[in-house]
Amino acid sequence: MTPIRAGYLSVEERLAALEERVNEQTRTVDELRNRDALKTQFLSNVSHDLRTPLTAIVTHAEILRDGILGELTRKQLESICGIISGGRQLIGMVGEILMYARGAAGQLSLAPTEFAIGSVIEQVANQVEPLAVKKGLEISVDVENGLSPLLADREKITHVLSNLLGNAIDFTEPGGRVWVNASHATAIELGAAVLIEVGDSGIGIAPEHHELVFREFAQVDASASRHHHGTGLGLAIARKFVELHDGRIWVESTPGVGSRFYFTVPVRTAR
Repeated sequence: MTPIRAGYLSVEERLAALEERVNEQTRTVDELRNRDALKTQFLSNVSHDLRTPLTAIVTHAEILRDGILGELTRKQLESICGIISGGRQLIGMVGEILMYARGAAGQLSLAPTEFAIGSVIEQVANQVEPLAVKKGLEISVDVENGLSPLLADREKITHVLSNLLGNAIDFTEPGGRVWVNASHATAIELGAAVLIEVGDSGIGIAPEHHELVFREFAQVDASASRHHHGTGLGLAIARKFVELHDGRIWVESTPGVGSRFYFTVPVRTAR
């Protein structure tokens, strides 16, 4: 047998060192997974704990606003309305964090029902129209005739539309316009699906940020002086909901011109 020269490791020693490195990396991966699970559980617990007192604050403020405990001066009423508005915004943000935590823990599922996408679009458009009008925006809806009914989770599709249309209004300057269109998907790669477009004439998104906007906690403008605030989870949750339906979501946008967000919902029939 040829003796092993000094400074060289035997095959057995190399294998043992490699095995130790693999074990070390495995331990690191397991630790990161545990930390991620703890983070997700923490977000879920905090969201639950925050929602109750925030709801109580908004409820008591509404009681004061409605004059149940006595008349208020104009300035007092304005202050109370500010509390209600801010409280509702916080509740919405807490809801997004809770939804993200459930998705990260694999606790999201679909409850499909059959419905017409046009009715959902009209519902969401009517809900946000006062915000658009207050901002001086034109809002329009165009639903193609004869669209197939969807067999999908109506609540989650409504959530996606509300998020996209809310963003369109938020990021469009006064005097601009926002719109929602629905039609049959014509591209072969999209298959049998309904294609929904939510567009605006707003500030737009640079090409290098088109994928970033769908990432968790992402902010295109992360500076403290940014004009638009939020958790950075809205579009990530929207993508999760669309993908749960085996659909696709993407954006086409040019800075200073506007944005068009598209998503598809496959057409299925009840079994």
